[in-house]
Amino acid sequence: MSKIAQYLNEHILGEITSNKATRRRFSRDGSILEITPELVMFPRVTNDIRKAARFSWQLAEKGHVLPLTVRGFGSDVTGAAIGKGLIVNTTAHLDTIIHIALKEKVKFVHVQPGVAVKTLNETLNWHGLYLPTAPSSAQYSTVGGIVANNSSSELSGVVGQTAAWVNRLEIVLANGDLIETTRLSKRDVSKKIGLQTFEGEIYRKLDGLIEENQELIASKLAPFKSDNAGYGRIAQVKQRDGSFDLTPLFVGSQGTLGIISEIVLKTEYVNNNQLIIVARLESSEATRDAVDSLLTLSPVNIETFDGELFARAQTRGKKYSFFGDANTTGSVLYIQFGDFSDGVLTRKLKKSLKILSKFNAVVITSADRTVEELQAIREVGSTIYEPESDGTVYPSLLDGASIPRERHEEFARATRELARKHHINLPLHTRVLDGIVYTRPGFDFSKVSDKQRMFKLLVDYAALVDEFGGTLIADDGEGRLKANAAYTVMSEDVRRLYQDIRAIFDPYGTLNPGVKQSSELKDLVRALRSDFDTSDFAQYSPFS
Repeated sequence: MSKIAQYLNEHILGEITSNKATRRRFSRDGSILEITPELVMFPRVTNDIRKAARFSWQLAEKGHVLPLTVRGFGSDVTGAAIGKGLIVNTTAHLDTIIHIALKEKVKFVHVQPGVAVKTLNETLNWHGLYLPTAPSSAQYSTVGGIVANNSSSELSGVVGQTAAWVNRLEIVLANGDLIETTRLSKRDVSKKIGLQTFEGEIYRKLDGLIEENQELIASKLAPFKSDNAGYGRIAQVKQRDGSFDLTPLFVGSQGTLGIISEIVLKTEYVNNNQLIIVARLESSEATRDAVDSLLTLSPVNIETFDGELFARAQTRGKKYSFFGDANTTGSVLYIQFGDFSDGVLTRKLKKSLKILSKFNAVVITSADRTVEELQAIREVGSTIYEPESDGTVYPSLLDGASIPRERHEEFARATRELARKHHINLPLHTRVLDGIVYTRPGFDFSKVSDKQRMFKLLVDYAALVDEFGGTLIADDGEGRLKANAAYTVMSEDVRRLYQDIRAIFDPYGTLNPGVKQSSELKDLVRALRSDFDTSDFAQYSPFS
């Protein structure tokens, strides 16, 4: 055992290890990168994290950096849950649902960061509540993870991303101090600014930075709330009345500004009364017109899938009743309504069927099939994105961009051109209401040429997204993998502002260095896993 591990073990209630096998286990997350840490820590209480952070800070003051990277189940696909220093794993002990508020006017739940999102929602369901921003990866995502990434769900076009549901946070700062974030009045902010502590320093410097960059924040950041690259939610920190809330800044920060130790989330009444419609249409034009008409009925979710996705799934033996024996390259629509009233759902079903009949759509609904059968079409990726015998893998490289709704059709055409340029296939899956687009190219990482082509594609895709007025990092964060591409389309003044924000919270660079920062391409290439697979998450069907 290393001297650092032995020292920290003497001062914490949890465990810390330098065991080679354990470090190897935590060298990978859901991304295509691999970085072996020096140590792995399993904190039992928040004070364990504080001691580790304080120790890291003291080392950094002497010129020796021991970085801290917080990790849940390690499902992050951008390389934000790995690092070369100390991995802080929250799932071993910090997995308690502390309190569920049922009597208050605003329903909320208080949890530790290592709670599985699926476990949280199952527990809330017993009380008639749920967290509507639970992502499709809820089985293998933690609450701390979805907050750190500002994750979204299929309902986010209506309910917003995770940031909209975070009420308060408890944060361990880089020096080990503990703070709680919530909206503070102008008077309370003045008290914070007067503190002769690291927290007081943060409030003073951040307030000054906001004042100095008011015009930049108002013009370039405030209008783009769905952009998770950098620290764009600085626009939500200070209000016109002088009130201050650091919460938006920590949400989506991927552990680079502080370590989340407790979370208070708002909840909503669960609604099991839903209507799902799946339709196959022959052309993108028909799909566009059908979507425009269906939007007038206020669905809670509409998703479009290139027919190619299902055609490819059929070649692997997967059958879909809405295809029959046809091998089509049209589009598939997934429509979901969530009204509480049966009568309203019945009327919307009739209107939807009338709309879809105009486009000669093949339609099946949850009035005729089970909800589970129709929901399964959203997981078409679990069939087609498994690694193939020829060495081709499908990393989550381009997933999660957001495109304005009115430009979806143009963007799809431009994406096909980009695919031809790079000699790959890029079939699209799009969540219409929030514009989130998913597409996974295939690569053979045993080939140097494919590794180079991958990063070139990412940069070209970022430029394409920007050209169409979209944001590359809309669903989850940029981590290590996407940071360079995200910042190539970001203005210099915004990049500089983000660097200044980070320097305020992390002056010694101990919090997840390399994440949400530009990196040398050679370092990323060196960290690439030639044997990339998703075996760690195979039990969950991870490509949903």
